[in-house]
Amino acid sequence: MQATGGELGWLTWPLDQGDKPGWEVVQRTLNGSQLYTYSVCNVGEREQDNWLRTTFIQRQPAASRVFVELQFIVRDCTSFDGATLTCKETINLFVSEADADVGTTFRKGQFKKVATIAPDEITGKNELRINTETRVVDNLLRKGFYLAFQDNGACVALLSVRVYYKTCPATVQSLASFKETVAAGENKDLRKVIGECVDNAVSEEQPWIFCTVDGEWVVPVGQCQCKAGYEKVDNACKECPEGFFKPTASGDSCQPCPAYTQKQGTGAESCPCLEGFYRAQTDSEMDPCSGLPSAPRNLVASTTQLSAGKLLLSWSPPEDTGGRSDITYSVECQRCDGLVCQTCGEKIRYDPSSSGLTDTRVSVSELDAHLNYTFTVEAHSGVSAYAPQLPSTSALTTSLHYTEPPKITTMRLVERTPTSLSISWDVSPKARVQPRAFRYELMYRKNDANSDVTTYTVLILDKDSVQVSDLAPATAYMFRVQAVGIDGSHGSSMEEQFETSSEVIFGAALGGAAMLFIVAVVLFLRRRGSHVRQGPEDTYFSKQLKPLKTYVDPHTYEDPNTAVMKFAAEIHPSHITKQKVIGAGEFGEVYRGILKAPGRKEVAVAVKTLKPGYSEKQRQDFLSEASIMGQFSHQNIIRLEGVVTKFKHAMIITEYMENGALDRFLRDHDGEFPSFQLVGMLRGIAAGMKYLSDMSYVHRDLAARNILVNNTMECKVSDFGLSRVLEDDPEGTYTTSGGKIPIRWTAPEAIAYRKFTSASDVWSFGIVMWEVMAFGERPYWDMSNKRGFRLPAPMDCPSAVYQLMLQCWLQDRSKRPKFGDIVPLLDKLLRSPDSLKTIADFDPRISIRLPSTSGSDGSPFRSVSEWLESIKMSQYSENFNRAGVVTMDQVMQMKNEDIKNIGVRLPGHLKRIAYSILGLKDQTSTLSVFAV
Repeated sequence: MQATGGELGWLTWPLDQGDKPGWEVVQRTLNGSQLYTYSVCNVGEREQDNWLRTTFIQRQPAASRVFVELQFIVRDCTSFDGATLTCKETINLFVSEADADVGTTFRKGQFKKVATIAPDEITGKNELRINTETRVVDNLLRKGFYLAFQDNGACVALLSVRVYYKTCPATVQSLASFKETVAAGENKDLRKVIGECVDNAVSEEQPWIFCTVDGEWVVPVGQCQCKAGYEKVDNACKECPEGFFKPTASGDSCQPCPAYTQKQGTGAESCPCLEGFYRAQTDSEMDPCSGLPSAPRNLVASTTQLSAGKLLLSWSPPEDTGGRSDITYSVECQRCDGLVCQTCGEKIRYDPSSSGLTDTRVSVSELDAHLNYTFTVEAHSGVSAYAPQLPSTSALTTSLHYTEPPKITTMRLVERTPTSLSISWDVSPKARVQPRAFRYELMYRKNDANSDVTTYTVLILDKDSVQVSDLAPATAYMFRVQAVGIDGSHGSSMEEQFETSSEVIFGAALGGAAMLFIVAVVLFLRRRGSHVRQGPEDTYFSKQLKPLKTYVDPHTYEDPNTAVMKFAAEIHPSHITKQKVIGAGEFGEVYRGILKAPGRKEVAVAVKTLKPGYSEKQRQDFLSEASIMGQFSHQNIIRLEGVVTKFKHAMIITEYMENGALDRFLRDHDGEFPSFQLVGMLRGIAAGMKYLSDMSYVHRDLAARNILVNNTMECKVSDFGLSRVLEDDPEGTYTTSGGKIPIRWTAPEAIAYRKFTSASDVWSFGIVMWEVMAFGERPYWDMSNKRGFRLPAPMDCPSAVYQLMLQCWLQDRSKRPKFGDIVPLLDKLLRSPDSLKTIADFDPRISIRLPSTSGSDGSPFRSVSEWLESIKMSQYSENFNRAGVVTMDQVMQMKNEDIKNIGVRLPGHLKRIAYSILGLKDQTSTLSVFAV
């Protein structure tokens, strides 16, 4: 034909029709060019059955789905003179599979119908209009196939036939190359394609990607990374330039050699240290080399802290740390008795330690009197062990003399009353010689074995006796006394128990009884009065008001990991069993799994994973959703079980919702739920949103796709990727600086000014209400611009529910209801099911879900089968024929009961056919919407 400019050798059937042949090759002139067409034009002739079969088309083994693109011309039946009752304006496309070319053998029974082809443009007497239509031939299994075109009385000319299949083109993604791959067939699983890393790139796991039925690559997994000494440039790995290096296989770029290192040639994996500079074992190749620290400075002993064998040493850090921050210190001691010096040994005690000190002070105890001690303090860093010379040092020599601390020998009770105790004590005779060298520390507490809390009272005294007042009658108290030196030393202590007396004055007892009587009378009168007041304020004031928890934006944390640790529980990966993939998210795959934590029973969970090769920013973005979810606790908010952050593969663990996303769940069960049940689902969503708004939280992406449904049909708000906290201002708005906005669900002020509030979430909730009542229909259908419009009421939607939708879509956001108003309103509807029986008006002029309600030129369909095929309900053609419904006039007279009687039982199919009939009654159905 057009592509060859000559005869294709296609088979026509029947072979001989006398004066009215079937398909034949006709030469035509189109736009000044000569071309050949296959044509047939036996209009007015009855019982036409003309077939045109292609030659054998061999199939690529992986291509189970091919596309047939036709260019053709159809003559308008009304352009012929005379009656043309048998004239048609459609042709039929058929396919037949075979494993080998059968030559000229032709049997109609071997062919399967693919589609009825109707033109968009019909050619009249004086004009030529070319149509282009594409149809899909799916589920091909054999080595090849034939296409056939059947004419039943049309005037048709085939200009060209193009047969092709779709592929995912060869590509390089994340440094992994993937070969060209034939796309899978309709309703087939995504085709998994294994890739290979480009030269000088490696991957921890083999890279792979999915090829969709539309020839698009999605969800790459197993990112390749350039090897050490190489960096990514476009889609290849190039050597690091001179003076740059990269130590490991990663997605990082080459870095200039750090300070105090030797510059290398191209492709360097490391930069060695210059002479006199070193790296510690814990340092990475990215760290600069460092020198040794200089000596500590200003080493002194604090004699004001000197006590029985105790000394405080302190010093200043080295002037030169060698460029390091991991400076530590060690202390060595020598004791000298006359001219003989030796190591102090284990007798000396250091607090906190004699080595590994990070503070510039240490306490030394257990020293002997009348000896000289020499202390040496050494400074160390992480590279000291690699240096050839000794660490830098500083020394101090000091001589210590001290006396023994005082000792308590006896304690005795001097006097007691119901509320006080007087006690005194004695000290050792040696301490009495120097009474001004110390004071006394007295501690006392109530001796109550049943109490969970022990409270001590501490007194510092200059004398050896005391009177303690404000005590409880007939109560035992424990007293402990200890001598404390003026230098802070403590001597040995003594502890004794003493008890207050139980005598009580009669007058006081009588007064106490009178007071108890008065309190009892007051309580009695109040109780009687409480039975009189029955107003609503009683209930309000009887409740204890709790402070409202407010959401904390994890993005305000300087370290995002801190927010994750604060709001999400860490789970060990050994407690998680992944079972099967249930989806693919932005960051990786989502699994159904089992969580078995110690002390808890097994629970089903959803496991979100982070694909390998992620950057630190991607990891933080991935975990930020957990930092948000972890702050919420409500039955209509998806529950976070925990996170895995301390292991190689990061994961987010949430409760498992068996029925998945709400929009898909409703589409799969179209027409199966009554309005009462749908309103109950909306009530749960509203309750979850009220909880979020009460926490000063704006979701920004509320839609049915982001609502999950469990096995009890309970709805829970999820997906907090676009969510943000409200600013602390009267307007309560959040302003974004960029990013995508879900237009169909977003309030006008949020689209125009990027201002998001709980009021804009209310607008989105109105769209969700519409989605639920329309069983998952797409809002605004295929309208590219929905501004200024309001959605019409879904079919069979209760009027009260649609009125609430319109309130949510008020232009003035201050007049929209709040979630605190919406929840009780939905509760009221659920308590009064009769309020849901009044149905909102359905206007058939509103755009409906069907791809077409009439012929492509706007005129009604010419056959019932053609109409059913356009709404993808051709499986019911035989039902209509058996019922005698053979004309479109008869179709438009049908009611819902008639459709059920001919055998259409599925609620979704019944509604689709009924919608289309309503649309056929008004040919402006696809052009009008409610405008506000």
